[in-house]
Amino acid sequence: MNPILSVKGVSKTYASGQRALEPVDLEINKGEIFALLGPNGAGKTTLISIICGIVTPSSGTITVMGHDALRETRAARMRIGLVPQELSVDMFETVLATVRYSRRLFGHPGHDAHIEQVLRDLSLWDKRNAKIKDLSGGMKRRVLIAKALSHEPDILFLDEPTAGVDVALRRDMWKLVHRLREKGTTIILTTHYIEEAEEMADRVGVIDKGKIILVEEKTELMKKLGKRQMLIALQEPMDAVPGDLAEWHLELADEGHTLRYVFDAQAERTGIPSLLRKLAELGVGFKDLETSKSSLEDIFVDLVEHREQAA
Repeated sequence: MNPILSVKGVSKTYASGQRALEPVDLEINKGEIFALLGPNGAGKTTLISIICGIVTPSSGTITVMGHDALRETRAARMRIGLVPQELSVDMFETVLATVRYSRRLFGHPGHDAHIEQVLRDLSLWDKRNAKIKDLSGGMKRRVLIAKALSHEPDILFLDEPTAGVDVALRRDMWKLVHRLREKGTTIILTTHYIEEAEEMADRVGVIDKGKIILVEEKTELMKKLGKRQMLIALQEPMDAVPGDLAEWHLELADEGHTLRYVFDAQAERTGIPSLLRKLAELGVGFKDLETSKSSLEDIFVDLVEHREQAA
């Protein structure tokens, strides 16, 4: 299957010598939701800005649905919708006029049933005659999405779509993204919210200090790198972990009432049976055991910390 978007060897170095983006190779498949995950300043927005034609790359090629994005800029840009982090609209214009204007910029007629459908999908139709300045922060975000969808793009970029919004609106945005995907839109989002990537993405790319550390299907990533933890609720609290338990690298939690053991669920030997036997030998009583999977956040922290230690 040919990718809908192909990025090869794309990098960015500014005139000052600052290296904002190491050479990136990335392919996005039609209809998927891809999350580019990384801390602030990691290079997420730089990469998106290059793909969308806002920033010129120092090297590399970009192909959007068969079009060379650097040579056939307009043809490639027609296929892309971008929802930026910052609000960039005329505050004194109405919602309908704003979205119509965006559609006309791409050569489409402004009076079109598509505009109405987009506004209805985003719960903006009743606000179509309202001025942008009179909308709530969440509604303004929806207007940005409507603008990006106005010319019927095949690929939608969401740059930190829920930064600074409350939890309720964030979950509404997640539902919206899934609805768009159901209609065939390919979605690429950047985020530093781990739960956002975990909730929405089919695949996850992790970027740090301008370099993509890995790209992996979310479920496979969590299967390969995810650890599990076991919490042992003690009958009597401990002041410190006994030296005889050192090989398991246990941690005390809950003011000494709980032992925490982190292990690799994919390993041939998890160490759990031997740990439980050792606890019995030492006369350490416990009243409950609980195991849980690590989250994408745990994996992300492990990856970044490992890279920093290697450097």
